[in-house]
Amino acid sequence: MRSRFLIVLLALVTTTASRAQDSPDKTDSDKAAPRSGDAGGSSSRDTRIDTSPPKDDAKSHPGSKAAVADLEGADVSDTSGIQEFHPWNPLKAQKDIGVGDFYFRRKNYKAALERYKDALYYKDGDALANFRVAVCQEKLGDKAEARKYFEQYLKILPEGPFAKDARASLERLGKTQ
Repeated sequence: MRSRFLIVLLALVTTTASRAQDSPDKTDSDKAAPRSGDAGGSSSRDTRIDTSPPKDDAKSHPGSKAAVADLEGADVSDTSGIQEFHPWNPLKAQKDIGVGDFYFRRKNYKAALERYKDALYYKDGDALANFRVAVCQEKLGDKAEARKYFEQYLKILPEGPFAKDARASLERLGKTQ
């Protein structure tokens, strides 16, 4: 008996609520404001950013026109001036160095070398990767490449943690040539 009473009560409450929502006498605050697209204009006009140079730009930055002269009027689809494009991903580079270290500890110098080179692909100029590539090249017998990467490491970090080892390796490589 109670369950029948609850069902009837629930039905009455839901029908009353739906009638209240369909009521035509809504106040002005209940009505939705027209969107900017409905008014005939675009909202993006309000948020445009002015990219034109300031009035005193030529005086404040002399020679800046010459720096971008080759870019003005250039065909964007012309890629002949682009030499190479590398994705920048230092986290991937760090992971590649870690995997390279794993292979290096197992004396798999070819695999380690490839992973260190992958690290340089994702983070060009990484000092640690340059040093590790040089060590692998030396272990594999490619003295010229090892020398190049030791010099690159010293160019990046002349007083780095492996600078002493890099200089010693360069001396050793210089004697063998």
